[in-house]
Amino acid sequence: MLMDCVIGFAIAFVVSFVATPFVRKIAIKIGAIDVPKDDRRMHKNPVPRMGGLAIFIGIIVAIVYSIVASIIESNGIIFYDRIVGFILGATIIVIMGICDDRKPIKAIYKLIIQIVAACIAVYFGVRIGPIAIPFLDETYFMLGMLEIPLTIIWIVGITNAINFIDGLDGLATGITCISSVSLLFIFLLTGQSVEAIFLAAIMVGATMGFLPFNFNPAKIFMGDTGSNFLGFSLAILSILGLAKTYTAISVLVPIIILAVPIFDTGFAIIRRIINKKSPMEADKGHIHHKLIEAGLSTRQAVFVLYAICALLGMLAIVLVDSSLWKVIILIIAILVFMYAGIKHMGYDDMKELELPNNTNEKDKKE
Repeated sequence: MLMDCVIGFAIAFVVSFVATPFVRKIAIKIGAIDVPKDDRRMHKNPVPRMGGLAIFIGIIVAIVYSIVASIIESNGIIFYDRIVGFILGATIIVIMGICDDRKPIKAIYKLIIQIVAACIAVYFGVRIGPIAIPFLDETYFMLGMLEIPLTIIWIVGITNAINFIDGLDGLATGITCISSVSLLFIFLLTGQSVEAIFLAAIMVGATMGFLPFNFNPAKIFMGDTGSNFLGFSLAILSILGLAKTYTAISVLVPIIILAVPIFDTGFAIIRRIINKKSPMEADKGHIHHKLIEAGLSTRQAVFVLYAICALLGMLAIVLVDSSLWKVIILIIAILVFMYAGIKHMGYDDMKELELPNNTNEKDKKE
């Protein structure tokens, strides 16, 4: 099994690395290019997008290898129904992303498509299972009818979380790679399913193969094709890998690992609602924008967020076999750290958030 995962990682890496230059040419040919037309964008020159297609191809080729291996060897990777659900849902997400990278699609339509893709994954068995009740041994909360809607909300939420944080060269790719590495270690340590371990390994390989072309200065952006696909993949991966653990700590593990994109997305929604804007409307209030405003370069800001994600990933790995009390203490420490970060970067300044609206009202009066 381990050798299959190593080979799968290598295939995903090589295919993604080799496919990226070809995808770049296709993006240029069909006009999938990100032109910096507002001050929200960090780049100054037009850059091809749709690079996520190369990551998708790398992962699909690695999965096809697993099918062939399972046919040739009885002890090879088994092609599970849930992987079928992942492939079908991911394909829909990627097609949507390609269309959006060529010509922007309305946010409501993208949300509907994301929900459809999530429903397909759920239909094939990708579901959040029973949750252990803290401090009560062998006592579980059966989700019942909530199982399906909670799974769909989680998949759509993480899909958009990675999409929202994709604002600097290599940021979303690197965060996905680090998160996948963290989940891979946890899956190996806790003896999770073969499908979860294999998917985590090939996700690491595919993102690593794409990152050299995506890191600052980027030769190609992953675009909505990549950010939506990677978010969808991470959401599915976290469910597959922790589905049979059923512990209170296992529920917190993906939340801890994905804390940066989850926090950034949550605060973005709150910020936009306060400013009476659509939650899906882009702005310059994300964490990476704040780091740039604080004086960091693009690379420095990306490395800071890489470091935070890696630290959270290591803490999640350590806490897998820890008591719930240690987890609670860690959560409190993280919340204190987040509060300090919020104040330091000016996120708590509501007057600043309301400034654009006040300015517009003043302009209207004049």
